Amino acid sequence: QAGAPFQYLEVQKVGAQQSVGLIRLNRPQALNALCEGLMQELHGALEAMENDPQVGAIVITGSQKAFAAGADIKEMQNKTFQECYSGGFLGGWDKVSTVRKPIIAAVNGYALGGGCELAMMCDIIYAGEKAQFGQPEILLGTIPGAGGTQRLTRAVGKSLAMEMVLTGDRISA
Repeated sequence: QAGAPFQYLEVQKVGAQQSVGLIRLNRPQALNALCEGLMQELHGALEAMENDPQVGAIVITGSQKAFAAGADIKEMQNKTFQECYSGGFLGGWDKVSTVRKPIIAAVNGYALGGGCELAMMCDIIYAGEKAQFGQPEILLGTIPGAGGTQRLTRAVGKSLAMEMVLTGDRISA
């Protein structure tokens, strides 16, 4: 529920009528890397806001430096394909795209890899002047894994999406 203590998020209701759910990713030491715990908390916070009749819209944001700098590579690096596949790895990531209330990603700083994918799952992206979007997975020898290749193509077109995914280059707001 909104207001409950979270380890990786700050969750509150804002606005004159407390009708906007605000979720701030809060792992500053890891540039808001999307670890399993953060994603579980995000799932729970979104579910609580979706079920709260007072909340009409939801905003997901990060810090000035990073919206989310991607999935937590340290958490993933020792997992084998079989562990990921059989364990339902990334299984809850689509929760953002299934919430019926409008979700706005307020992005400033880095939105890379999983962070870029998280922003693209939202209904609207509001990008600050310092926002940087990218899919740098290729630099680690992999490709976007949570639907990013499809969403990116729809958002920026085939050519730019191919360039971003195959080079790891970033684009600004």
